[in-house]
Amino acid sequence: MARHKWDTVYIETEEGIKEGVAPVIISASRATDIPAFYSEWLLNRLNKGYIKWINPFNSKPQYVSFSKARVFVFWTKDAQSLIPYLEEFDNRGINYYFLFTVNDYEKEGLEPALRSLDDRIETFRELSDRIGRNKVIWRFDPLILTDEITVDKLLEKVYKVGSRLSDYTEKLVISFADISAYRKVQSNLRKNKVNYIEFNPETMEETAKGLQEINKQWGIEIATCAEDMDLGRYGIRKNRCIDDELMIRLFPHDRVLMDFLNRGDYAEDRAKKLKDKGQREHCGCIVSKDIGQYNTCCHQCVYCYANSSPQTARSNYQKYLAADKDGESAIHL
Repeated sequence: MARHKWDTVYIETEEGIKEGVAPVIISASRATDIPAFYSEWLLNRLNKGYIKWINPFNSKPQYVSFSKARVFVFWTKDAQSLIPYLEEFDNRGINYYFLFTVNDYEKEGLEPALRSLDDRIETFRELSDRIGRNKVIWRFDPLILTDEITVDKLLEKVYKVGSRLSDYTEKLVISFADISAYRKVQSNLRKNKVNYIEFNPETMEETAKGLQEINKQWGIEIATCAEDMDLGRYGIRKNRCIDDELMIRLFPHDRVLMDFLNRGDYAEDRAKKLKDKGQREHCGCIVSKDIGQYNTCCHQCVYCYANSSPQTARSNYQKYLAADKDGESAIHL
């Protein structure tokens, strides 16, 4: 089996027999917050056995079968809605872990539609207690500097959250906001009167040094997401969010997954074979199939690159709410 091409299968869909793919690892999702907004849809589709994913670049559908799925990697800023459904995954023998972003930008209003920080921290801790701290990875992502958020104030924010989460996770993943790479993000920040400041090597190192000092109290792993800069001297490694090493550690009992990951290889060789070439240059993730859709997340984060506008995302979400939540796709075009 080619490592970067999922097995081809034929799926009985609502529109007849369709050719599709059957991935081993599902990413849910970099493009939207499925746990927060689409948990019911996901469980309905899990029961149906497939989804229809719309390619954002050419609008063509791709059918994705869950028949060979062994791991779901959940990306979220609020997992509360998915927690009641996790037993369904357990009963099916499907493995999972969470990348759970908890930032502290309440004062600045950068994440206006999120529940309160206290509520999200409580959900994080509830989830960790339920599935284990090794399966809930804390992200403070992105790290943002503005005319009001200095490096010192940013570190205070991380400390404020981490002092309440460090006993409920084994890892913190960070990324430095790269605002200049996204014109849409620049525009959104200006519209919201956020005077952002780009990180440079000096402020990145200052932040890393501060995190190293803070982590003397926590003793958790800290890693960067898709960053070129090497911060190893501060005890900060480069991360793989879709992580073969973590899966081998968490799910060694899953023979099908272990065979796919080919755990007999040296770790570096395995990561190269499995690397997801569809991600950014410095992303270390192994291959997965992302099942999310852009323009469907309603958190309204002003730094978001996944929505063309908050209005478009809200409109698509309202279509989803008004439609059958068992539809093949979570978006109704």
